[in-house]
Amino acid sequence: MGRLSCGNLLLRCALGRSGIRSRKCEGDGATPRGTFRLEGAYWRRDVLARPRTALPLRITKPQDGWCDAANDRNYNCPITHPYPASAEHLWRRDRLYDVVVVIDYNRRPRRRASGSAIFMHVASDGLKPTEGCVALKRSDLLKVLARVGRRTRITII
Repeated sequence: MGRLSCGNLLLRCALGRSGIRSRKCEGDGATPRGTFRLEGAYWRRDVLARPRTALPLRITKPQDGWCDAANDRNYNCPITHPYPASAEHLWRRDRLYDVVVVIDYNRRPRRRASGSAIFMHVASDGLKPTEGCVALKRSDLLKVLARVGRRTRITII
């Protein structure tokens, strides 16, 4: 469990099941240590009104995904399902990705097997640990989204 500070907000959040690591590897369950931009967000229009945010915002579609296959040319990039390599589905039944903010970890340049699909997303009940993402209660995530923009940086320590 961690804490996220955003202006005058101090919120509880879930972090990776393996804690925070400076040297993250694909599949290690750790949240990467460092300072990162927020690239933009996806949201499920069928279950949620358009979130207020200054970040670029995209509607999630059932075929949207994110490649997590370390040897694939689209590693750590958005893809369209069906996809021939391993890739997460952004349209999920468990509702964790009803709102997803892309954290720019390992995006430019991309390093193979250094970790992919690091997002800020809706937390599971009880703020259970993630696979490496930062997760907040849905209401808290929407509050954060309303306060961040293209120049926002997050620091994970």
